[in-house]
Amino acid sequence: MSIYGYCRISTAKQSIDRQIRNIKAEYPTAHIVQEAYTGTSIFRPEWLKLYRILRAGDVVVFDSVSRMSRNAEEGFALYEDLYHKGIRLVFLKEHHIDTETYKKALSGSIAMTGTNVDFILKGINEYLMALAKEQIKLAFEQSEKEVADLHQRTREGLLTARLNGKQVGRKKGIGFETKKSKAAKEKICAHCKAFGGTLDDMECMKLTGLARNTYYKYKRQIRADLTDEGKLKKEELLCKTKNV
Repeated sequence: MSIYGYCRISTAKQSIDRQIRNIKAEYPTAHIVQEAYTGTSIFRPEWLKLYRILRAGDVVVFDSVSRMSRNAEEGFALYEDLYHKGIRLVFLKEHHIDTETYKKALSGSIAMTGTNVDFILKGINEYLMALAKEQIKLAFEQSEKEVADLHQRTREGLLTARLNGKQVGRKKGIGFETKKSKAAKEKICAHCKAFGGTLDDMECMKLTGLARNTYYKYKRQIRADLTDEGKLKKEELLCKTKNV
């Protein structure tokens, strides 16, 4: 039997330490599997690797049901699949849907009596089984609802910001700038004749090591920045020659 602790965050900017701490506190020997990936899909690289090596009797521990899946339909189907394969699932924040609890609910059927009362008892047993399944479905549905609510609050917040005249996100036409591209632009701005420097375009390309298309793209962007209604002054972009 192997014990695995599965920890998941949606983006690499988030911290996964709390989940690991919680799992290790109850299962010190658990082998931790972690990844940064959305929980709205079960097709996650590290999860799929873990899924392939799981064997009957193994235990998978989650800090909460939301770490397993934030898609209600897929989450419940995955739960049922692992349960029938003999994999024990543990949810530290929702122990009421652990597979052991589910197993007890399904095996806790009322014994038949061999009389007409059995019709009633059978109905009760079926109801208890359906109730156990419903508890699991509700847990995954709540997890999915939390994501939907978060997205709705984000949309409302962005709309409110726009209505209040605030700039949300990057301005149109402004792409993501890396440290490397920023440094290259600073060199172009400092040395290119078009911006008051002493080097022509070919010399600037050699200095920056940029390909022709990239060089001219950066040059256009610099020119656009410098003429953008005075919002970006040359000295804000220009790195002093001694620092270039």
